[in-house]
Amino acid sequence: MLADKDRIFTNIYGLQDKSLKGVRSRGLWDNTKAILALGPESICDVMKKSGLRGRGGAGFATGLKWTFMPKEVKDRPHYLVVNADESEPGTCKDREIMRNDPHHLIEGCMIACAAMRAHTAYIYVRGEFVREREALQAAIDECYAARLIGKDNVHGWDFDCYVHHGAGAYICGEETALLESFEGKKGLPRMKPPFPANMGIYGCPTTVNNVESIAVVPTIMRRGAEWFASFGRANNTGTKLFQISGHVNTPCVVEEALGIPMRELIEKYAGGVRGGWDNLLAVIPGGASCPMIPKSVCDDVMMDFDALKAANSSLGTAAVIVMDKTTDLVKTIARYAYFYKHESCGQCGQCTPCREGTGWMWRVMRRLETGDARVEEIDQLWEVGKQCEGHTICGLGDAAPWPIQGLIRHFRPELERRIAERAKQPMAAE
Repeated sequence: MLADKDRIFTNIYGLQDKSLKGVRSRGLWDNTKAILALGPESICDVMKKSGLRGRGGAGFATGLKWTFMPKEVKDRPHYLVVNADESEPGTCKDREIMRNDPHHLIEGCMIACAAMRAHTAYIYVRGEFVREREALQAAIDECYAARLIGKDNVHGWDFDCYVHHGAGAYICGEETALLESFEGKKGLPRMKPPFPANMGIYGCPTTVNNVESIAVVPTIMRRGAEWFASFGRANNTGTKLFQISGHVNTPCVVEEALGIPMRELIEKYAGGVRGGWDNLLAVIPGGASCPMIPKSVCDDVMMDFDALKAANSSLGTAAVIVMDKTTDLVKTIARYAYFYKHESCGQCGQCTPCREGTGWMWRVMRRLETGDARVEEIDQLWEVGKQCEGHTICGLGDAAPWPIQGLIRHFRPELERRIAERAKQPMAAE
């Protein structure tokens, strides 16, 4: 169990003073100038040694990603864009950071910008996050007033931070669709290459990072890469905000070390499964797009990138959705299939597997829900999902089949049972 002294987010529940005075008393904005004075290479080295992997779902090495930016600033300025869209169903961590601990994010943006030779950060906030945007903007205004940021600030690195309010679309969580939306266009993913590090917003070098990925940077820089890497295990280091919802007694957002056993996480922080651990049916471990895993796997699995990958699932955003034995898993996944069908951007001519495949998978899932499908359609559903994976512009084509694949992988007998029972029922007279 993570000790309180090792928690990065000291006000995630909003119980303490979140003003500039309050956060300074808890260690933020402390000698930031010395951190910036280390220079881009040294800051990136610390981040790489810490082992921090992106907290938005992909899990790419944060420090390494920063080094993809050009080493010299020529006629095109560099930018940092923070993805605060947080559209993955079940995910509710970034909103808590922005609402209750926003200075972590602002200071992290400044340090990250210095590491990438940028002077401007844009925070793209989900359209529905009205109060979060207000809290974040109030914190930014405080920083400007105290000359912590802005031109000729006390730290000696010119830095501006702007909040951009999105319109609320799942696809804008994809980095290039986010950039398109930011520029005032329809939020459609771009073809890659070129990648954002070479051609991002306004055709300039841009890095897109998740809120949590940036918000942990100041603490890592102060306490050291070795401290952060001491939590978890190799390739899965550091602490993480876990979000536990569904059929638990006390749903919550909690910071813990990567690698904590799933059962321990649920029982210590979420009050256990409703009706007891033996009443558990399945868990979606990282948000709606991650394949579900049954209780037999949940008994021993660890909550980190590699352990969940080995279990044919994913850590994702660490949004743990718990489902007990009262859950209609087929109905649940059919609803997820509709969500992805609805949120597919539908780019004509470029993304046919996603545009057509998501709708086809949803229609089959509806028939499986009622038992009106054929048994052979289960295998067809699996194959169509595999044809979507890796054949689309962005990750939505990968994410849409994964919940369905988890259902088929672990609960195929339930699908076949429904079909068999429906076949026994008399046909209604026409």
